[in-house]
Amino acid sequence: MNADHSSAPDPHTDTFEQHRARLMGVAYRMLGSRADAQDVLQDAWLRWRTTDAERVHTAEAWLVATTTRLCVDRLRAARTERDAYSGPWLPEPWLDSQATTPPADARAELASDLSIALLVVLERLSPDERAAFLLHDVFDSDCAEIAAVLDRSEAACRQLVHRARTQVRQDKVRFTATPTAAQALLRRFVEAMRTQDHAALLALFASDATWTPDAGGKVPAANRVLRGPRALARLAAGVWRVYLRHLTADEVQINGTPGLVLRDGGIPRVTLALQTDGTHIHGIYTVLNPDKLRGL
Repeated sequence: MNADHSSAPDPHTDTFEQHRARLMGVAYRMLGSRADAQDVLQDAWLRWRTTDAERVHTAEAWLVATTTRLCVDRLRAARTERDAYSGPWLPEPWLDSQATTPPADARAELASDLSIALLVVLERLSPDERAAFLLHDVFDSDCAEIAAVLDRSEAACRQLVHRARTQVRQDKVRFTATPTAAQALLRRFVEAMRTQDHAALLALFASDATWTPDAGGKVPAANRVLRGPRALARLAAGVWRVYLRHLTADEVQINGTPGLVLRDGGIPRVTLALQTDGTHIHGIYTVLNPDKLRGL
């Protein structure tokens, strides 16, 4: 949405901008794509600007409901495309670095849980389950509000929340590493790759460590999740030696955790994020799909 700041104040614009951060938080978590989330917000704005605001009981509820419905429709339409995705799917990286820090209200809205691990789990849910879980557990909506959004009964929405929560708890491992510990571990990992210290790399990985690459079939990369310290240590050393050492690495926050953006002549080629308990690396997530890096 591009508001004309030279014109008189527009109540529709003011109201939409007041709730933009919350709407973006809903849309990004629903879709796993910042670009798609922005498209949904544009559609929500076009609907809002032609709505008689005086007939809307609560503007925020109307906007959240409209945004969520648009996201559900988009997920349903994209299901076949996502099922046919080449290799592992990861969300489009959400960066929070000094150069890309959103306004304070947006940071607060998006801080509750943006982890890549959670978004990967949410991808396994149905669109309605995903919406019900996010609205209930992340955005504190009650089942009556969710029922109005999804056009279902309250009882059905309670079941959706229960099923989604069970799946999330089953699949998502929570770690409590402090930002300082996580950043220190990232730097040790980069140094071990740079020096080709295989023993140091082995020591950094937990026994259940995984490496998930998302290239979308657009650039050369593994087309499966790799597992185990030995395989990951060999991969890390080889990838750095052949590819990453030629790129410029910048430390950033990726979906709330320390990570790297690696650029070639200023063009982002890879993002790398860690899942860690502060002592060992449990997961590495690398996005190489250029379509998911354009927004950086």
